[in-house]
Amino acid sequence: MKPSLVLKMGQQLTMTPQLQQAIRLLQLSSLDLQQEVQEALEANPMLEMADDGDDEYGSGSHEQSSDGDDAPAVTIPEPVELDSIEQHGQGEEGNWNEQIPTELPVDTQWEDVYQTSASSLPSNDDEDWDFTARTGTGETLQSHLEWQLNLIPLSETDYQIALALIDGINPDGYLSESLEEILTSLDPELEVELDEVEMVLHRIQQFEPVGVGARDLRECLLLQLRQLPADTPMLEQATRVVKDHLELLGNRDFAQLMRRSKLKEDQLRDAVALIQTLNPRPGSEIASGDAEYVIPDVIVRRDTNRWIVELNQDAVPKVRVNGHYASMVRRADSSEDNTYLRNHLQEARWFIKSLQSRNETLMKVATQIVEHQRGFLEHGEEAMKPLVLHDIAEAVGMHESTISRVTTQKYMHTPRGIFELKYFFSSHVGTTEGGEFSSTAIRALIKKLVAAENPKKPLSDSKIAGLLEEQGISVARRTIAKYRESLNIAPSSERKRLV
Repeated sequence: MKPSLVLKMGQQLTMTPQLQQAIRLLQLSSLDLQQEVQEALEANPMLEMADDGDDEYGSGSHEQSSDGDDAPAVTIPEPVELDSIEQHGQGEEGNWNEQIPTELPVDTQWEDVYQTSASSLPSNDDEDWDFTARTGTGETLQSHLEWQLNLIPLSETDYQIALALIDGINPDGYLSESLEEILTSLDPELEVELDEVEMVLHRIQQFEPVGVGARDLRECLLLQLRQLPADTPMLEQATRVVKDHLELLGNRDFAQLMRRSKLKEDQLRDAVALIQTLNPRPGSEIASGDAEYVIPDVIVRRDTNRWIVELNQDAVPKVRVNGHYASMVRRADSSEDNTYLRNHLQEARWFIKSLQSRNETLMKVATQIVEHQRGFLEHGEEAMKPLVLHDIAEAVGMHESTISRVTTQKYMHTPRGIFELKYFFSSHVGTTEGGEFSSTAIRALIKKLVAAENPKKPLSDSKIAGLLEEQGISVARRTIAKYRESLNIAPSSERKRLV
């Protein structure tokens, strides 16, 4: 077969650089977006940030360039009232940038590579909030123990033993290595005996947090009990239960426990109550790592009988084209300087248009979510409705991959707390009447039933399934167990208590 040239005609969808930029900005979190904007400001002299006090932060760009176009600026979409959602959301297509929805079905090959985890910020009204403690570098358990180690007088040999022991303590506060392994890891020139290692361990076990350096749960609890005042009620009984009958206590075998410990029911109840005040993971008291923050992208508030959805203005980058530089661009000039200015002006307009598209798309999706989950905002988790990406995609006329990008790492501030937009999506189960019930609402019902159960006779998974069946919700026992585990609720055998 001879090689030959063949001319073919065909159609192919491709993403322009502008669309690629819009998609990339769409999936960024608020913190990542701020970094992206900062990099754009440093690379493009045509871009500038508006002043915080400038209400119309496009006002500085009202000068016209030589080609007759106003220098653009990012604007914040108007708040949407749910009573007039049709007028704001679907009725006026001119309010929304439709560039992304029309071409985004081909973007399924793109991967969401921006992944960050964030935790909720403390309330500004919290008087006990320590800004330095929350914003400073987190202290590790090892550094906390080494700080205490430097405060006590020790020989050089004991100091090296203590460092080896501290290195063997895991984040929960337990010594994860045996004393023999610690002894083997030491320098042979120190000529250390095993009893010396154990002696230094007893010194470390007197450090804060109380119970640190224990080799098992029993030793951890006993260390904490020994630190309590001698006149603590039921201290002797609690110590005896932990020392001799911890396995029975863990199995909740209270009848056998009362026979072996020779304690009456009220005495055992008080002793168990004292044991429950102890911390089985003392290392968790020491913070590790840096504090992480969540900036809500959308704010939802209630005004009389209406829910109002608006973008968080503090999270929206106020970027505009520098009007002075834009006015220097001349239409018919092909000089190097003018070409440089023209190219950067075009890039600045693309960037601003991508930011504008991101704001409008986020606003559109958030409004539809609030409209669908209005029951949750008014009544809580039990009123959460089933919702999948396809429902929102169909409502706003976008592709499901676009909705996935919009709802990832984007947060909504509501009167019930701050939630990631993905939180409002959940699968459903059927009801006896042929309807649908959200899995989030089922989890809320399970939590409610467990909170109201008789501690002496906790509800089993089968019993919970039966109670839900009485409410018309058909859920298998295996599904109840899965939801219960996701809520960190122990099985009924481990929830049994003496009351």
